[in-house]
Amino acid sequence: MRQSAMVRLVKSLSFFCLVLAITQAQPSDDLSPPVLDTNGQALQRGLEYYILPEDNATGGGLTLVDRNDSCPLYVGQKETSGSEGLFPVTFSPFVGEENIVRESHDFIVTFSAFTTCIQSTAWRVGESDPETGRRFIVTGGVPGFFRIDRNGTSYNLGWCPSMACPNCRLRCGFAGILIENGKRLLALDGPALPFVFKRA
Repeated sequence: MRQSAMVRLVKSLSFFCLVLAITQAQPSDDLSPPVLDTNGQALQRGLEYYILPEDNATGGGLTLVDRNDSCPLYVGQKETSGSEGLFPVTFSPFVGEENIVRESHDFIVTFSAFTTCIQSTAWRVGESDPETGRRFIVTGGVPGFFRIDRNGTSYNLGWCPSMACPNCRLRCGFAGILIENGKRLLALDGPALPFVFKRA
């Protein structure tokens, strides 16, 4: 009898673990608010958007930047205020069935572009600047998971993949602009630059 009860207990626990794993892979009932574009519409998986600074006096939209006259290409900002940037981006939420980009939820962001580097234009966290310790955002290689958090009427872009890696010890950070040799590069760990999202 004891062995039979133990078998039933193990089966029950196994079923519970399976249900828990499936539940974690599905969209939660307790959903965060959607990230809104400049028209007040939720950001959608696969649609193209320009990422622009909230204050267009602080430069133009995000784009690909050639930092060292070699690959990979970096994520940076157009110098011209009001410029949308050369390329829009698409978002891919971490939860496979989720078609809306939500605040504080993980996603992959990718420029809609082909480059001479012949590599992915998805974003990832790159090396640190030796002087400031700030981490650059680059393209190519294994994509990283980013997030968007509300900042008043705009949003902050950040890196803290707590959904993709819930047990990791993360050095989270928000993105701002680091100027290097006249180039405006997107980097973590400094003053955050508020952004908005405009449908392309």
